Amino acid sequence: MNLDTSPRLQDADGFLALIMEAHRGLDAEAARRFDTRLALILANHIGDMAVLREAIALARNTDQR
Repeated sequence: MNLDTSPRLQDADGFLALIMEAHRGLDAEAARRFDTRLALILANHIGDMAVLREAIALARNTDQR
């Protein structure tokens, strides 16, 4: 399976708003822990190490944003 980077979120702005709301009231460390937990939950849902490697590489490559 390859990483699918085509737009698939029906409401990307709504998702961003959910993330922002989840961070409300958290200090920097708690926000990092939240982000880590969310990433692990979503990684478990994906379950494919090759796809996860692609996603990590894409996220680290600032030239592709």
